Amino acid sequence: MTAPTSAHDATRRPAAPARGTVFRETMLGTLRRDDEDHVRRVRMDLRVTAERRLRVLGTTEARATGRIRIAGWADDPGAEGELEISPLARHRIRYRITFTADGRRLTLDGWKSVTPRRPVASMTVLPYTLYEDGTRIGTGSLRFPLATQLLPFLTSFRFPRRADPGTLLAPRWRGEPGCTEVWYTTLTDPDTGSGLWLHHELTAPADGSAPYAHGWAAVFPKDGPVRHARFGPAGWTPDGHGFTADGVEAGPGRLSGSAEGGALRWDLTERPVDEPLFTLPRWSWRRPLLPAAQLLPAARACYDGTFSHDDTTLTLASAPGASARIYGHGNARRWAWLHADLGGGDVLEIVAAVSMRPGLRRLPPLVFLRLRRQGRTWPRRAERTAVGWAGAGRFRAGIALPTWTVTGRAGLRRIRVEVTQHTDRTLALDYTDPDGSHATCRNSERADAHVLLERWWPGGWRTEAEWTLEGTAHAEVGTR
Repeated sequence: MTAPTSAHDATRRPAAPARGTVFRETMLGTLRRDDEDHVRRVRMDLRVTAERRLRVLGTTEARATGRIRIAGWADDPGAEGELEISPLARHRIRYRITFTADGRRLTLDGWKSVTPRRPVASMTVLPYTLYEDGTRIGTGSLRFPLATQLLPFLTSFRFPRRADPGTLLAPRWRGEPGCTEVWYTTLTDPDTGSGLWLHHELTAPADGSAPYAHGWAAVFPKDGPVRHARFGPAGWTPDGHGFTADGVEAGPGRLSGSAEGGALRWDLTERPVDEPLFTLPRWSWRRPLLPAAQLLPAARACYDGTFSHDDTTLTLASAPGASARIYGHGNARRWAWLHADLGGGDVLEIVAAVSMRPGLRRLPPLVFLRLRRQGRTWPRRAERTAVGWAGAGRFRAGIALPTWTVTGRAGLRRIRVEVTQHTDRTLALDYTDPDGSHATCRNSERADAHVLLERWWPGGWRTEAEWTLEGTAHAEVGTR
């Protein structure tokens, strides 16, 4: 990651994104496996995301992520799949959800048969069949409990503005000197625990000389030293879709390339599983009025493919992570960054930085914190953590190593984040700004993090949620 201190862009304002649909659903029921005589209890919690508003008279395709629990057998918070929502056109709502149970990859396939004679029963009962590699291994039924889940279901509906993640990967640079543009991806291999980092950067020197593209790849094994290799510098030829230089590509749905003559090689596909997350205010990406622009085209993504280093090849399957974009004039004076996949569809992104601008460099770090939990992003406005209002001071960051912290309050909630970057899991690299000055980043794709979210109730603060990540947080601290 490169932490920017200012941004400029001459592009026209893009068209307003369309509205999508997001809701949450919980169903309870049973499963009878073909190789067992007894029945197991099942709970399925899903977050459903459609690219457009639901079509009552037509068919809507949607993605689903969430958690499936089967008593005594499975508890997978990384379940994912598809829904076909067609209550009137095809008289059904079909579910195809893939999850893991006892190391086996299974698919729950079923549909609610919607009939006008029994509208309530038909909309709340989901008979299903459980498959493994296309072979049936069990059957069951799930029910939507109206008494306890109807109100949470109805209030969970959101209609967010949906931007195509692919459009957010397009280069922003339009020939101005003194600019830096970055595409970076971080992810964790769930099988080996290894962390991966792909950094792609375009630098336009401040003296007006030719721009150049460069970057690096790094792997953070669970057992063994951190390994990294660089590619470039090479000439910059924009393709309108993403980063392409020196045989390395980072574009919509695809990441591929090699570094140091093939010492590190990767060929990955990227599947966004969440909507974009604007760490800084959304308008700062469309209108570069702030001294920074940073976002995630998708707050969460899954990666499939291979990553090879030395004599080792990692084969990735639904590896969790995210890609991000930055545009600015170089690195901050000091900065800290965190991307934490908290599980169950929850994600936390933090950027805290001290500007290089005269008059601002003596100020404490400005914090931009975005917590997406249960489909909602808190705080509601990104500016709130940086400036504070409505009785809440701005958020504060204590930037140091090996441990740094962020604390703050917005509304009735407050949060404390503690990140630890262990020395043996941290990689130090030199960054060069467009003006030729240097900064040092210390990055770890196997950091630890503890996140405590509290809510005010009559009588005091109470824990609302708490997460502990051991070796799966992605973090960085930068200094000069």
